[in-house]
Amino acid sequence: MGAKLTFQYDRQGDILYITSCSPYAEQESEELGDGVIARFNPDTDDIESLEILSFSTRLKDSQFELPITATLRRAG
Repeated sequence: MGAKLTFQYDRQGDILYITSCSPYAEQESEELGDGVIARFNPDTDDIESLEILSFSTRLKDSQFELPITATLRRAG
């Protein structure tokens, strides 16, 4: 079973944070495009968190359902 995911929403910044661990200095980050930023483990390349910018505008025309089961990893 994968790590527990935590969802936190910053209303002022309109950012949804999805994390599997606390941030740490060695984490690498990469913008995946379309306002999504991934933070990943530099040794394993596993994605450890996602930041989704302008989150509320993405929900206006979409559905958002819980629970979510996901394995986070970089493509390629």
